[in-house]
Amino acid sequence: MIIDLPSTTTSQVNSKLVQLREEGGAVTLGRVLTLVIVTDDGTKTEDAVDAANDASREHPCRVIVVARGAHRAAPRLDAQIRVGGDAGASEVIVLRLYGELANEGASCVVPLLLPDTPVVAWWPNEAPAVPALDPIGQLAQRRITDSAAEKNPIKALDQRKAGYTPGDTDLAWTRLTLWRAMLASAFDLPPYEKVTEAEVSGEADSPSTDLLAAWLAGSLRLPVKRAKAVRGEGIVDVRLERKSGVVELVRPDGKVGTLTQPGQPERRVALQRREIRDCLAEELRRLDPDEVYELALRSLGKVVRGRTPAKATAAARRPAPAAAGAVGSPNGSEPAGEAPSGDGAAADGSAKTPAKAPARAAAKTPAKVAKAAKAKSAKGTVKVAGKGSSARTKA
Repeated sequence: MIIDLPSTTTSQVNSKLVQLREEGGAVTLGRVLTLVIVTDDGTKTEDAVDAANDASREHPCRVIVVARGAHRAAPRLDAQIRVGGDAGASEVIVLRLYGELANEGASCVVPLLLPDTPVVAWWPNEAPAVPALDPIGQLAQRRITDSAAEKNPIKALDQRKAGYTPGDTDLAWTRLTLWRAMLASAFDLPPYEKVTEAEVSGEADSPSTDLLAAWLAGSLRLPVKRAKAVRGEGIVDVRLERKSGVVELVRPDGKVGTLTQPGQPERRVALQRREIRDCLAEELRRLDPDEVYELALRSLGKVVRGRTPAKATAAARRPAPAAAGAVGSPNGSEPAGEAPSGDGAAADGSAKTPAKAPARAAAKTPAKVAKAAKAKSAKGTVKVAGKGSSARTKA
């Protein structure tokens, strides 16, 4: 059942909820929390409500949707109450705020919160840079965002790291639960060896790929390579190198993964990309801070992006070429400008050039030059005998 309340107030919405409860004969409520969904009014609003309805079958709750409308319109609050089959196992209150009220979502939510129950805030699309400082985020014990739904997912992930507060979480992190479980189970089997290198590949704009690489970097305490996959969606491949061989988990089609490791048969595992409702239901199971998610955010700095091409590495190892016009031996032992052959011929068989002699003179060491000058000076002097003494004069 759907009841529309156009141009209403929060007190009228509360009165209508009490009336519906009395007419239905429900004396007490079995709601365990209040889920506040913050989004812009549009087609994506219904997608978020559908996901919340599915999650409410596991966690009965009151869902309050804050749908922000046009800011230039006149201040107005349009409400809609959904109960019964249109609300899953919860009761849904949709608040459409227009004009100046669009920025006063927290004031409209407070009168509708269930008493003595936890509050969870969820931004299914764009979220504030620091969710804990948002007026609605300050009301909640848990704050759920989704970096993959942002315009720039990688930049949004960096914002989550910079503004992290205990109680924050990200659905991009929740999508990794199956991956983390499979990789952890691979180390429960022998050989129990340390991982020496790790690499995670996926889509360039996949925040889940970055978080998985960061989780491995923080858990294994080593830098992890983050590469761009040529094909596939989301996370595609994880390679962990050990002394005995490579542990690899590959999911090329987004549905079924293959786990290979030394000494064990190849295993096919279900790794289908998770729906939003499944991730939301998992996050509502715990209302305490997620320390492992915090560790992954802190370890994002240990993730090394991209690969070093093999050709570039080989070129970097080769010695720099000689200057143009210089002739030298392959090992660089001969001086520049001097042919390596003993007969004075150039490397290509041509005759000696006039620059040959100056090059050889320049190649002499300072010690040889000093010795030659001393010998020349000795030849240019003569001894003259005198009375009881001898003298030296220049010739």
